[in-house]
Amino acid sequence: MIADRAATIGDPPPADHGGPADTAGVDKSGERVRGMFAEIAPRYDLVNRLLSGGIDVLWRRTTVRRAPPPESGGILDVCCGTGDLALAYAAKAAPGVRIVASDFCRPMLDRGEVKAAKAGRTIEWVEADAMRLPFATADFDLVTVAFGLRNIADTSRGLAEMARVTKPGGKLAILEFSLPKSVAIRTGYLWYFRNVLPRLGNAVARNGSDAYTYLNQSVEEFPSGERLAKLVRAAGYEAVEMIPLTFGIATLTIATRVAGGAGHA
Repeated sequence: MIADRAATIGDPPPADHGGPADTAGVDKSGERVRGMFAEIAPRYDLVNRLLSGGIDVLWRRTTVRRAPPPESGGILDVCCGTGDLALAYAAKAAPGVRIVASDFCRPMLDRGEVKAAKAGRTIEWVEADAMRLPFATADFDLVTVAFGLRNIADTSRGLAEMARVTKPGGKLAILEFSLPKSVAIRTGYLWYFRNVLPRLGNAVARNGSDAYTYLNQSVEEFPSGERLAKLVRAAGYEAVEMIPLTFGIATLTIATRVAGGAGHA
């Protein structure tokens, strides 16, 4: 469940900067992840703002600006959590654009519904597994996922489902943590992620499932850079663009759904 050994701080990652090659697999089984997020749901937003210094809000605004809502049609936010990205899109989308937020953790969705009601935003909240989305093929013009793709047990299967429900020519936007290319920045980032974030996050969230220990482990294990771009293309997207944010501690990946066919590696 917990990685046996992580790379020494400052060790260079593989050439594509995807993370330490010797990090053992993190337990991302559905029941474990669902239970973990259900436990931290009451303080999830508070901890996010605290640990990021509020910069996650700016990252979501950048996502909405670089992958804008369609003029009509629909947006699906997968692994939506408490709905911050869906709400950001709802604030910018034209009237009539359908916005759907899906997550397999009901307590997260419940909090999102309350936030949307307070903000006066119309969003459909759907409890769903990202590997088995209950939507029709080519149903959405834009599919997004923020800090949730690395929580899907099978990344390729999750991306394939996102591609299935994206209209040909539609867009995919992935906002996710990543490992900075700069050795100096990566060293400080990994020290914070391994030593400060887990202790502070677990304490503030008041959880017994070590959710914020899982966070840093899942980030280090998750494929980024060209490895992620290859998975996105294989799922059925093209024109993959990767935009580093805040010195590369997060990356926004934007891609276009291939017209009428499967992806390619």
